[in-house]
Amino acid sequence: MFRILEARFLAPTVKYFRIEARKIAEKRKAGQFVIIRVTPNGERIPLTIADADVKEGWISLIVQSLGKTTKLLNTLEAGDEITDCVGPLGKPSEIGKVGTVVVIGGGVGTAIAYPTAVAAKRLGNHVCAIIGGRTKDLVILEKEMRAICNEVYPTTDDGSYGFHGLVTDKLTELIDAGRSIHHVLAIGPVPMMRAVARVTRLHGIPTTVSLNPIMVDGTGMCGGCRVRVGGETFFACVDGPEFDGHEVDFELLMLRNRSYLEFEKTRDTELLETEPCKLRAAIADLQDPEKTRIREGLRPDGKES
Repeated sequence: MFRILEARFLAPTVKYFRIEARKIAEKRKAGQFVIIRVTPNGERIPLTIADADVKEGWISLIVQSLGKTTKLLNTLEAGDEITDCVGPLGKPSEIGKVGTVVVIGGGVGTAIAYPTAVAAKRLGNHVCAIIGGRTKDLVILEKEMRAICNEVYPTTDDGSYGFHGLVTDKLTELIDAGRSIHHVLAIGPVPMMRAVARVTRLHGIPTTVSLNPIMVDGTGMCGGCRVRVGGETFFACVDGPEFDGHEVDFELLMLRNRSYLEFEKTRDTELLETEPCKLRAAIADLQDPEKTRIREGLRPDGKES
């Protein structure tokens, strides 16, 4: 079990968690992720490690309520526990001192971009952050980004805050203004990363994207996270999750990510029909060791009844 030390909403559907996980904190590097299970019988979901503290032994995760599991997770509070947290997984970000780095985060993708922005700044790069959201409420981690980046540009699709437009519009504005940009890191929805890659390809700017395919075990064994990059097949969990944005087959990635769309809608409907208090009661029930033994047909001494 992994205890939640802190839980608070950053936006109406985006929640910050600080989780006790000393061994993961000790080994974690920028760009890596964990796979968690909220309950013993729950699905496994990958979440990028937003931050960590080795001395205090915790990692932080930022979770957007999208499917059944993330909605379940976002009902938990400080003091609650999650069943499993495995990691760190994936390759760390490959960051060097190149000059000016533009880090682009779309929505909750900003949480994934944040540790890489920190690492890039520590290496001596001039770091610009473009952090976007559909509305002001969905622009997250602005304060944290301003604390470590040289420049921060919030953008909103509806113009309710910061630059009115898409993150690609702001990036294009910087390029058109003659800014010398040596590397771009884009993390967010697949269409956003594809759009960023199209812009930077025109200007010959090296671009890294962090892919978010369907993932199960995080070890390369299940093959669920296959992605096509540069005409070759890779497994995002062990070969990534970061890849050259100019080589990614984004159309295939979007097609694979839609594979379980109808199933996910069904599970989402089931969740909406359940009261939040019942969800929390169900989680407590699943995490109770005595009730688990009863469900598995075991006596209190662990032997079969």
